[in-house]
Amino acid sequence: MKKMTQQRAPIYEALERFRRMRIVPFDVPGHKHGRGNPELVELLGNKCVGIDVNSMKPLDNLCHPVSVIKEAEELAADAFGAAHAFLMVGGTTSSVQSMVLSCCKKGDKIILPRNVHRSVINALVLCGAKPIYVNPDVDQRLGISLGMKVDQVKKAIHDNPDAVAVFVNNPTYYGICSDLRTIVEEAHRYGMQVLVDEAHGTHFYFGDSMPLSAMAAGADMASVSMHKSGGSLTQSSFLLIGENVNPGYVRQIINLTQTTSGSYLLLSSLDISRRNLALRGREAFARVVELAEYARNEINQIGGYYAFSREMINGSSVYDFDATKLSVHTLDIGLAGIEVYDILRDEYDIQIEFGDLGNVLAYLSIGDRRQEVERLVSALADIKRRYRKDKTGMLSQEYISPTVVMTPQESFYAEKESLPIKETKGRVCSEFVMCYPPGIPILAPGEEITDKIIDYILYAKEKGCSMTGPEDEWIERLNVLKER
Repeated sequence: MKKMTQQRAPIYEALERFRRMRIVPFDVPGHKHGRGNPELVELLGNKCVGIDVNSMKPLDNLCHPVSVIKEAEELAADAFGAAHAFLMVGGTTSSVQSMVLSCCKKGDKIILPRNVHRSVINALVLCGAKPIYVNPDVDQRLGISLGMKVDQVKKAIHDNPDAVAVFVNNPTYYGICSDLRTIVEEAHRYGMQVLVDEAHGTHFYFGDSMPLSAMAAGADMASVSMHKSGGSLTQSSFLLIGENVNPGYVRQIINLTQTTSGSYLLLSSLDISRRNLALRGREAFARVVELAEYARNEINQIGGYYAFSREMINGSSVYDFDATKLSVHTLDIGLAGIEVYDILRDEYDIQIEFGDLGNVLAYLSIGDRRQEVERLVSALADIKRRYRKDKTGMLSQEYISPTVVMTPQESFYAEKESLPIKETKGRVCSEFVMCYPPGIPILAPGEEITDKIIDYILYAKEKGCSMTGPEDEWIERLNVLKER
């Protein structure tokens, strides 16, 4: 298939034409190019609010594209090596849920690692599919979950030949990659689709030294969070599909939950960012890798920290590693990752991506510069000097293998009662509990609550992790299934 020219940005070009037309708006949005909301104009600028417009024939319609949005989809598919691409304005959460809902219905089995983003399990609540978990290994030093081992996936497939799909993280939040190509081949042998969460892997499509991308591995669907490493506006994403997936049906699934009022700010940002990566992405991400390697070397020379990288690769649970990820283990200086995260923001004016109980992640991408990295390195050195303490008694485990009692949907909608957390041991949870970010559930609906999980939740709260999920906003009580 002949490659398309990536010089075009059809949505952006259409918006520029529209701006020159000086159309009088008697449609939504109600701010009418900002005239009705001067404070919004002051915040965002005339140019921005001027292209915050509604769907119309010259600008196409996201729910059923036939012109400029359709062309933008075709260009995105070409850039990412997919058979089709959908522009998503509900974030990669919406993209992931659309993948799951496209191939799973009530009672279907789906094979997946437990360290998935909450959006995956949310989709299971909606459709009623049954999760078959492949529990990943845990790096005992770092306290982080790793990738899925091929032999574990094969066993899950062989034990559940009626499963409809296998779900894979590529990569994890920490940059860990599984052997995606082999997993795809094995799943396809059994007629299963392979769904890939590439929220943190946009750059895999634009670099010779990057881990294998989902589309290159032959996966059926992949959710690509363009706003993370790709440079588009927050909440914009791509859903990529392969040759054997029906795009018309996937569009119908997307339209079940995605807005009918697609933001042209988000759509144009996807269009422009795709063009930018297609034309300049390889050079840009090569610089990101170089910057990350420099940062790791400098941080590891401080002592007490461990910025990990490709040395973790073992050909199995860590098949490959995303070298753009700047993950740093902090426990050896006696501070939880979340504590370092808070200190960096509150005292050094540095906002990093997240901190868990043992690690921090600084997200590096195409907009970062060496001077900001040097500032981060200097701050980490100063934090060690000022705050270092004994690490005795600190927890590090980020992942706890669950005991699944019933499906997420059954438990979420079942009759329930609210109990203090300390009184929930042995009960079945009917809601989510997680630190956000990264948004990987500590508890999901349908899982048994154990002493270890209770201790983990209380410790994470004590250390200042941002806890989300439960109905109780103070995370002091949990909803559990009523006992019969």
